[in-house]
Amino acid sequence: MSKRVIGVPEAPTAGAVSSNLDWQHAAACRNEDPELFFPVGAAGVEVLLQVREAKAVCARCPVAGECLAQAVEFGDEAGIWGGLDEAERRELTRTGSLRGRRVA
Repeated sequence: MSKRVIGVPEAPTAGAVSSNLDWQHAAACRNEDPELFFPVGAAGVEVLLQVREAKAVCARCPVAGECLAQAVEFGDEAGIWGGLDEAERRELTRTGSLRGRRVA
């Protein structure tokens, strides 16, 4: 399976997310099992496959950017949000970009 480069130019700034959450109605994950986006465990093939499956849902989502912005703004530490896992969001917050980092 090929990998793609996540193209997030910079971290969302505080206040960037509207209090209007209507975008959630268009989310690709709205009919998925929420547990898919919160893998349990730190390693292992099953966890990696679950993360890949969750990110695949995000990859086809028309509102992944809004989801990611909300997760960054509110400091969501667990789970897959907007196609990024915990470590990727920390890097995005710390550096302002993912600097071409490849993810599944």
